[in-house]
Amino acid sequence: MQNTTAIQTTGEGRKNPTMKRLANAFSGTKRLLCSKSGDQMTGWLIVVLVVVVVGAVFMTLYQGSITDIWNSIVTKITGQLS
Repeated sequence: MQNTTAIQTTGEGRKNPTMKRLANAFSGTKRLLCSKSGDQMTGWLIVVLVVVVVGAVFMTLYQGSITDIWNSIVTKITGQLS
């Protein structure tokens, strides 16, 4: 009987901390999602996405000019190092 009680106690002891950890994780996630500080991160994410999109459009439109300028810069630097 003592072994059965020990097994039951151990089993319950393992289940409850797991449930407590899950409950804490979910409440932490809820606090994070409901937090107003997330608004600032969303704002910065939008800024970064706009910069990336504008950069992609700029590179698409002016790729030839940028390549020519970059190659001339590399040629001048390489010429000065030689």
